[in-house]
Amino acid sequence: MEFITFNLHPVIAASITEAGYVTPTPIQQQAIPTVMQGRDVMGLAQTGTGKTAAFALPILHRLMDGPRGKVRALVVAPTRELAEQIHESFVTLGQKTRLKSVTVYGGVNVNPQIQSLKNGVEIVVACPGRLLDHIGQGTIDLSHLEVLVLDEADQMFDMGFLPDIRRILKQIPAKRQTLLFSATMPPDINKLAQEILNDPVTVKVGNTAPPVTVSHALYPVEQHLKTALLLELLLHTDTESVLVFTRTKHRAKRLGEQLEKAGYKAASLQGNLSQNRRQAALDGFRDGTYQILVATDIAARGIDVSQISHVVNYDIPDTPEAYVHRIGRTGRAAKSGDAFTMVCSEDTIMVRTIEKKLGAPLERRTVTGFDYTVPAPKKDAEFARPPREPRPARKQPAEAKKSPAGSINPFKNDHPGSRPAGRPQQARPGAAGGAPKTVFNSSRRGK
Repeated sequence: MEFITFNLHPVIAASITEAGYVTPTPIQQQAIPTVMQGRDVMGLAQTGTGKTAAFALPILHRLMDGPRGKVRALVVAPTRELAEQIHESFVTLGQKTRLKSVTVYGGVNVNPQIQSLKNGVEIVVACPGRLLDHIGQGTIDLSHLEVLVLDEADQMFDMGFLPDIRRILKQIPAKRQTLLFSATMPPDINKLAQEILNDPVTVKVGNTAPPVTVSHALYPVEQHLKTALLLELLLHTDTESVLVFTRTKHRAKRLGEQLEKAGYKAASLQGNLSQNRRQAALDGFRDGTYQILVATDIAARGIDVSQISHVVNYDIPDTPEAYVHRIGRTGRAAKSGDAFTMVCSEDTIMVRTIEKKLGAPLERRTVTGFDYTVPAPKKDAEFARPPREPRPARKQPAEAKKSPAGSINPFKNDHPGSRPAGRPQQARPGAAGGAPKTVFNSSRRGK
């Protein structure tokens, strides 16, 4: 099967050819015809299966007819990086369509977003928090919406976005086409799907098991020796591009710094970075500037780098589904890949759960010549946070000015965790609104 069999609009077909796409992936083969028929779709697929094009191509095809300058398609994603990747797919596949798109997420200036929406766009790719800010301020009109896509729905649930999604659903037309994509199907997402999808077609591709081209291995080690063991593994392993997962943002940052000091081209990807630095780390990992990328699960969501040779679980994931999702980033395109997981004694139960999920025991390995007997330091010298200097108390002026009540600007808080009031901070590690990259056809910019 080739893309030509889908009978897409000629200008979209031309963009597909220019992009070098010839044979659709399994999820594209199953989903594209169904979406083009206007059916609701429940897609079960992980990053790297080609699901973005599976909904982007039919959306572009649909929007070629009908009014311009009105928001007719909305894609909601959990993180800024994923929103940007989805947007870039629309740019690549729709470069000849003269359709316009904008990304909407927090951590950046809101004014360019407002201006782009005011000028008129057909496609919005958004994170939930900033999208709700725009809705609340009346800077986005969703009354003409025809297609809604919820991408990485399980991750949005994990990040605490489900209430936001329900609020968004109340602000859009009930008569619409809805596409929901998720790597896993926990009960809450299944319930949401039953509520919002109308007689959906289920498309399920490769999300229940890791690639058969991946070799798994466990490395039992004490917590305080993990970094030393990682350096030893890197020294004696033929690696191309290595993705290392940690449990916390702080640990990702520190481990990235330690690898860099050890002479490796390494970077970290975690929620405390500015958007520019996050994008630079991701781009550098893609183009080979960085050989190693250290990331948390949330920060790495949406990473699609085809040449990853090794995935290292510096910290074991919390669920077997997360393990499958992590290691699914290696062993792609018929290439072999390796998944190394460092485990401590307290990880025994999770190891058994993962082995049950995979249906086979995982090989235990040790590194010859590595000293596993080094005692733990009395204090955590590796990942302990540096003590904060005490701040001198500041005197308050006699007549301190107070902000008038009710003067909160929801757009003012432009950090990555920008969110509606009352939302717990930890629920928003990478969400809400983004820097617009609008016109597909550069020759028409500003006209």
